[in-house]
Amino acid sequence: MLHKCTNSIPLSNSNKYSLQKLNFPPFQFDVKRDADQLMILDKVRKKWVVLTPEEWVRQHTIAFLVMERGYPSGLIGVEKIVKINNMNKRFDVVCFNNEAKPVLLVECKAPEVEITQEVLDQALRYNSQLQVNYLLLTNGIRHVIGYVDYENRKLDYLKDIPSFDSLK
Repeated sequence: MLHKCTNSIPLSNSNKYSLQKLNFPPFQFDVKRDADQLMILDKVRKKWVVLTPEEWVRQHTIAFLVMERGYPSGLIGVEKIVKINNMNKRFDVVCFNNEAKPVLLVECKAPEVEITQEVLDQALRYNSQLQVNYLLLTNGIRHVIGYVDYENRKLDYLKDIPSFDSLK
């Protein structure tokens, strides 16, 4: 059975499974139950994926980027492989500009995972290959956005997530 949900999903006629409320506007998602797992439709990957706490954050982040910041869903990559020190790693989300150049790297964590220096270091390792100008670290509750100033070799923190049209 398919459900439209924002923060709660009916699992049967009598109970609901509540997902953590995140620091995003409410969005509607397609969610279904498959055996003993909840699944959410990832509209970018065009497939059903297991609904983990991190996936809940990733889907909210993608919806926010598309619906609130104007990022075209066709210019978003989700969980693609990037090679770091001859090891395959997967980034959460990368947004590309109209010239197919990566411009925003998003690292998502489950709501209970703090956004720490370790999370930033992980994103910076991925960015050593991608060379984006903007980094977004989020656990759905706290969002940290930075502009990578390559010329001065520093990261400038920003107050808000840039719109697609404003990217450099």
